[in-house]
Amino acid sequence: MTIVDAVRPVTGGVDARLDLNVAPCPVTGGVDTHLDVNVAAALDPVGGLLGVAEFPTTAAGHRELLGWLSGFGPVARVGVEGTGSYGAGLARFLRASGVEIVEVDRPNRQARRRSGKSDPLDAVEAARAALSGRASGAAKSRDGNVEAIRALVVAKRSARSAKIQALNQIRHLSFTAPEQLRQRLAGVSRHHLAARAAGLPGQARTRSSPRPRPRCGSSAAGCWPWMRRRPASTPCSPGW
Repeated sequence: MTIVDAVRPVTGGVDARLDLNVAPCPVTGGVDTHLDVNVAAALDPVGGLLGVAEFPTTAAGHRELLGWLSGFGPVARVGVEGTGSYGAGLARFLRASGVEIVEVDRPNRQARRRSGKSDPLDAVEAARAALSGRASGAAKSRDGNVEAIRALVVAKRSARSAKIQALNQIRHLSFTAPEQLRQRLAGVSRHHLAARAAGLPGQARTRSSPRPRPRCGSSAAGCWPWMRRRPASTPCSPGW
């Protein structure tokens, strides 16, 4: 844990005494999330800054962050930036610990313009947004059925993009291919182009030359590895 800002001193007269019978005030936290380090800030109920500290983005770092906030009093809520990206692990940990989490979209631009860009300032602004109610959106959970569907959609989009890229490359290679290869691929629709290209002769080795030698020219040698990524028997549906 790295302390960035010292705890604000207690204000009051010379005769001020600490009343041990008074219940501790709730604390509002704010976290500026990053890949390797999370910067946290703690505020009292009236918005006074209690402290700012840095914690690693590990399981132990998440426990230290929550323990550090709890050291100032009971944690009422925590505003976290990027609960759908860098802050996903911290948000899951805080939710499992029973802490209320709110999603903070972005730091206040007016405050950033006055004070400049800094991680401690972003953490303080996240805490103030959670304390004032300016940030009240539910934090992303990144688990359950929604996350499973999101992962499938990402994989489907990636596979579709890779397929379209490979088919376009095969089509453009056939434009300048030898006449024999051009005739074999001419007029083939994109739905059957993958199976037709996968059926082209591959590369053969000879005893005198250990390096592979294409049987149907350089264009076929370029088409064949691309289409061998997907078996020829795999259907190529229009909506894939």
